[in-house]
Amino acid sequence: MVRVFLLCWFTFCFWLPLQAQEYPRQNIDFDLFAQELFAQQEDADLPYEDFYEALFQYYQRPIDLNNTNPEELASLYILSRPQIAAIFDYMEKNGKLLSIYELQAIPDIGLLTIYQLVPFVRVDDAGLNADQRPLWQRMVGEDNNALIVRYERTLQERRGYASADTNGRSGSRYLGSPDKLYLRYRVSHTRDYSFGITAEKDAGETFNWEPNVHRYGFDFYSAHLQLYNKGKFKAIAIGDYQLQIGQGLLLSSGYSVGKGSETIATVSRANLGIRPYSSVLEYAYFRGGALTYTLGKLDITGFYSNKRVDANLQTQLDTLNQQAGLFTGVQTTGFHRTPTELVNKDQVREQIFGGNMHYQSTDRTLTLGLTALGTSYNAPVQKAGLTYQRFEFNGTRNYNIGTNYSYTWQNLYLFGETAISKSGGLGTVNGLIANLSNKVELAMLYRNYARNFHTFYGGAFGEATRNINERGFYTGIKIKPLPKWEVTAYYDHFRFPWLRYRVDAPSHGNEYLVRLLFKPSRQSTLYAQYRAESKGLNAANVVTNIDYVVQALRNNYLLYYEFAPTKFIILKSRVQFSSFEQEAPQQTGYLIAQDINFNFGNVRLSTRYAIFDTDSYDTRQYVYERDVLYAFSIPAFSGRGTRVYALLQLRPFRQMDVWVKYGLTYYRNQDSIGSGLETIEGPRRSDVKVQVRYKF
Repeated sequence: MVRVFLLCWFTFCFWLPLQAQEYPRQNIDFDLFAQELFAQQEDADLPYEDFYEALFQYYQRPIDLNNTNPEELASLYILSRPQIAAIFDYMEKNGKLLSIYELQAIPDIGLLTIYQLVPFVRVDDAGLNADQRPLWQRMVGEDNNALIVRYERTLQERRGYASADTNGRSGSRYLGSPDKLYLRYRVSHTRDYSFGITAEKDAGETFNWEPNVHRYGFDFYSAHLQLYNKGKFKAIAIGDYQLQIGQGLLLSSGYSVGKGSETIATVSRANLGIRPYSSVLEYAYFRGGALTYTLGKLDITGFYSNKRVDANLQTQLDTLNQQAGLFTGVQTTGFHRTPTELVNKDQVREQIFGGNMHYQSTDRTLTLGLTALGTSYNAPVQKAGLTYQRFEFNGTRNYNIGTNYSYTWQNLYLFGETAISKSGGLGTVNGLIANLSNKVELAMLYRNYARNFHTFYGGAFGEATRNINERGFYTGIKIKPLPKWEVTAYYDHFRFPWLRYRVDAPSHGNEYLVRLLFKPSRQSTLYAQYRAESKGLNAANVVTNIDYVVQALRNNYLLYYEFAPTKFIILKSRVQFSSFEQEAPQQTGYLIAQDINFNFGNVRLSTRYAIFDTDSYDTRQYVYERDVLYAFSIPAFSGRGTRVYALLQLRPFRQMDVWVKYGLTYYRNQDSIGSGLETIEGPRRSDVKVQVRYKF
């Protein structure tokens, strides 16, 4: 009775702030959410779209708090591990939640956190929504069942599409049209099934149907079928899939976020196991089959992958004077536009096999895992022999074995993973997250990846994009001094014991960030952010015969304000400034952007006008842009110019959505844009993108 009374009280007090979150939910501002997570948008290799799509799937099918697990909640990157433990501890003592508003009764979960969490979770009565119909009937009647077709094109002609030069320059040209095509069908239901087919043709690639040479229209195809909770089988995957196990040291699906203004929740990785793959990154996935079988407290996962990868296969004579192929590494661009790129397509066969055992205690406080996997190629990897590549992988086979753990004790969460590769190289990452009070959270992490540690599908926490040749210690903190204020900060110190690309000596560096956020109401947000980084790089413009390493200093400043004067209009203002210094005089750059977004229900219009001015590419400005559904855009701007875009979303009828985006970038005092075959003669680049989604 007391619990019901408290629930009524929280509902009354919480009603006005959350009335916009009544079901059916209104659209969440994914722009702001993405900016907070991807605060350092300076790595084009990060799979932003994979995370963005998974998050949108949770928005479409919110997590049922009464029927979830800690790893699923952790994958939202909203709640810290102690906060997740507090939710389960509350339900253990009081029973399943009666309403979403009951979250306010859980200790250590503040109002700002609840505002972020509500769009992705729900509270259902266990068992009432169970669907016992056959799989095909559930798929036919599923709401999350849609076909997407997308078209993109740069309107100006690039050099790769022009006639071959006759003045001595390279005669290489793109074989296909400048049109980029994307097709996707997916039907899925959380914790039940997922089926999807994805196809893509990049700009410059051909669209031909030639079965005799294995060309079937689109350049890339992907398909998957994944089933969940079928008896003792927790997951069954056929086709393309990903694996997210432990801290991602050996198997990371790309569903992770690096260092950013979210300094606590993103430090540890969620142990999601097998995940369906529906992206168009043409390398970061497995193709074959995988399954997870449950034996009480133990989950056993086995997987096998067999696919071809791109490589520049070279021939040489072996010890028997016979020709043998070798390659320097897997090519990950996914482009097959020129004759050379097309020759390199699918040249090497890659096979991956392995398994994982995962134990979870009854009270969910302790997890232990053991992972083993092997990787083989049908041709040997042989690096070019440069000094910094001395400890890189060479050969046809690599084996890894590793363990991972996590333990929750009151408000303290410990986690880590350690693994070894065939070379004998060791990699380890260990950390803790603690709720020091309901206003202060702390995260600390240490990693050490040996210079001869080799993992091809790993992506654990680190400064570099690969877990090799790095040691570092990270400390993050989040403080909520007042209900509407939040301070986040981190400091990361790292070392690279061996040489790296463009760093011809062992080096070190550090990085720190501070952000102050003020959210006076649900309609307005203001934050200021400062980030500084010092990292060793080869000195530029060296006149001696020997390169030497000098610390490069980079500073970034950001001021962001968002305000919704009415329910139809949202205004967003952004000012960012950066500087770069390495021996030479300091270089600077800035960007100022103003967004005006309109929402009239079935018609939405997002617009931006921005100006930028940078001294060099080292002070380029990264800024998030709104895009069509399932696309994620973080372009980089350097030089001097303006950027404008407009994104129109229409719903002509209930089952169809249409997006049209037009963007124009104008560079002052430039006669051309880009380089090589991507060169555009003139100071303007304009792009158009059209997407249609039909929901069955």
